[in-house]
Amino acid sequence: MKIFLHRPIYFLFLGVLTFVLVSACSQNFHQNTTSSKQLLAECRVVQHGMGKTCVPKRPERIITLNPASLGNAIALGIQPIGSVLDYDDQFSVYLEGKTKGLKSLGSWSEPSIERITLLKPDVTFGFNNNHQRIYSQLSAISPTVLYDWIGNIKLHDNWKKYFNFMAEVLDRKDMGKQVWQHYNERIKNLKVALGVGAASPKENRYRNKTLSFIILFANNNISVEPGNSFAGSIFRDLGLQLPEIQKYDPKGSVKLSRETLNLIDSDVIFVMLHGNNDETKRNFELLQRNQIWQQLKAVKQNHVYRVDPTIWRGRNPLAADAVIDDLYKYLVNTP
Repeated sequence: MKIFLHRPIYFLFLGVLTFVLVSACSQNFHQNTTSSKQLLAECRVVQHGMGKTCVPKRPERIITLNPASLGNAIALGIQPIGSVLDYDDQFSVYLEGKTKGLKSLGSWSEPSIERITLLKPDVTFGFNNNHQRIYSQLSAISPTVLYDWIGNIKLHDNWKKYFNFMAEVLDRKDMGKQVWQHYNERIKNLKVALGVGAASPKENRYRNKTLSFIILFANNNISVEPGNSFAGSIFRDLGLQLPEIQKYDPKGSVKLSRETLNLIDSDVIFVMLHGNNDETKRNFELLQRNQIWQQLKAVKQNHVYRVDPTIWRGRNPLAADAVIDDLYKYLVNTP
């Protein structure tokens, strides 16, 4: 049996049906919009080396995948829950007393995905060049931001830019300003102790002198880090002079051979033994027998000093503090 609706009733029915459908769609749209607004209210979009990532505001559970990230976080008043180890499979001495309860995640090149998963971080920090290949895995665990260290290696103050980047991501810019105030005060005081800027040559002992720092690797390679490196930028802030070969390099380091050691002829040389193992120590002993090495000014004047590479390549304000301590020790307090 067919049922026919009168025209007024038909239009009334059609209006009710339309109202119901529109209301349902509007409610669903409102719910989606609300969810998006809630998500944005709980996190901030951050631009980094791998694109854009929404990072929780004021995250508490931090993972750091290099010593620079670790030092930056601690300097900003945050205790990470996990981090990779340094070159010699332990945390650097400048972090002594600052890593209690911090879980080891293994090496720079192969951090443990399983350990990171178990720690349930709010955000993970790393470098493109080290962790780009595992970025998708890291991002599946937590928001992950990778800084393009190599892309910014040409900058004179790359490490400072990275610290400021982390201060912004962690919403700790005020703490960051305090860290820079401390650093600048230490630089100012050390310049006074060194006599930098003094008119008298007697007071400004290093005005006409050059200082160099080299890295000796376990494979017997030698390299120098230029003025746009971490330690180099500290020297520049202090007004200390580097040899011509060491003033700037777009790649961030310069390789040397035994035959070209004369290029780092300086009044003071700081030596870093990368890895600090027996093989590297033997390589240094061999280097000291090299005839060109023996003719360098610093060697003749007994102004060659061993320093810790985990400090001098630390690339964070805590490591910078330790470098400044070394410079007081060897340039101010050593006859």
